[in-house]
Amino acid sequence: MIRIARREFLSTLGRSALGAVIGQSILQNGWASAGDSTPKKPNIVLLFADDMGYGDWNRGGHPTIRTPNMNKMADDGIQLTQFYSGNPVCSPSRSALLTGRNCIRTGVINVFFPNNDMGMSPNEITIAEVLKPLGYATACIGKWHLGDKYEYRPLRQGFDYYYGILYSNDMENPDIYRNDEIVEHPSNQKTLTKRYTEEAVKFIEKNKGRPFFVYLPYTFPHIPLYASEKFQDTSIRGLFGDVVEELDWSVGQINKTLDKLGLSDNTLVIFTSDNGPWITQNQNGGTAGLLRGAKGDTWEGGMREPFIARWPGHIRPGAISTQVASVLDFFPTLVALAGGKPPDDRPIDGINMMPALEGGKLPERTIFFYSAERLFAIRKGKWKLHFRYYDHTKGGYLVSRNWVTPEKPLLFDLHADPSERFDVAGRFPEIARELEQTASQYQKEIELKGENKDLIKWFKGRGHLKGTPWG
Repeated sequence: MIRIARREFLSTLGRSALGAVIGQSILQNGWASAGDSTPKKPNIVLLFADDMGYGDWNRGGHPTIRTPNMNKMADDGIQLTQFYSGNPVCSPSRSALLTGRNCIRTGVINVFFPNNDMGMSPNEITIAEVLKPLGYATACIGKWHLGDKYEYRPLRQGFDYYYGILYSNDMENPDIYRNDEIVEHPSNQKTLTKRYTEEAVKFIEKNKGRPFFVYLPYTFPHIPLYASEKFQDTSIRGLFGDVVEELDWSVGQINKTLDKLGLSDNTLVIFTSDNGPWITQNQNGGTAGLLRGAKGDTWEGGMREPFIARWPGHIRPGAISTQVASVLDFFPTLVALAGGKPPDDRPIDGINMMPALEGGKLPERTIFFYSAERLFAIRKGKWKLHFRYYDHTKGGYLVSRNWVTPEKPLLFDLHADPSERFDVAGRFPEIARELEQTASQYQKEIELKGENKDLIKWFKGRGHLKGTPWG
């Protein structure tokens, strides 16, 4: 990869925001600046839970956790039932969301720890870096987890404003940063969800007269769990329920603020999670509902997430879609909505998912499930093929890596068997062979591109792939 490509792309994009290139993009994409008769560029709010499972809210089937605001958001918009994270652990899933690229391309194949000397490559281009030259105010509020050294923090990745913690809350008691300044040492974790919400509301209010992009990656329900005084001991589910119900409150506050300011009709709000639930030996863990597996593995429970989107006038209220989509799709989707174009000097794995949000169909595509640097499974259409998997029956979850490589890959029909209980490779050998060939071709493409091999080598050299994938 050419290292100067990112700077050249952003420089060109910045100039074009004032000139003919963006003017042409506006004509092509149908968006125009304020004052024009055509619609304004939409505001974008991404709400990203940490370790919230597919079954950890009412519409995911949970019988005791109350999520009225998430339910209302689904009533006002759309719920996708086959939506995937980019990875079963934190840092890789975040790199996938922000860049539209599989973790094997970005090199972020496992989690970063405090004081690591590496982070996501500055050569990667994030959603914020594309939207900012197009006139967007950009904020990251919450857990960053893509490198805590100065050169890897949000302000060097396209964000105008940052408030939050730089890594997971179990990795020491993290400090709270405002931009690059520590404002609380150590953090009072009981107030994190409340303060993230307040910061997001203030940013929206301050920038209501221009397009804005708010990326709000929550700290919870990652363990250790903390809830504010208002929510503590209020859920019959216990502390885990308290935490999720406070996240639900936050979702409600964000949407109510947009309603109050008259911005809802021009704001796409998305809620999802970074990976499946953390399984624990007590009541502090979540649930993937009917799905097999959890955080850290590539079964559906580790990768398939809750997804809600709201955009009045653009998304039909109360819609439920079975279209297959991914956090990788955020990059091309949001860039297109803003009137821009993705960079053409690198592969983008995501696709524009707006047709699915508007009630239509997406083209059949292949989803690649990575754990660390290895391809564990792929999905195409209704079929999912596992080359390697985590066996929960052979040891403690995430305490020891009980990875199993079957003699032959396992094949599942996810439409009939979303719980991945019945291997049908023997009945459909031609499907298994086709998926194996697809996987082989993709692996060869990755090897030929040779992207971010230094970062992958760094992870492997530090032993990150041998122990527990915390984060």
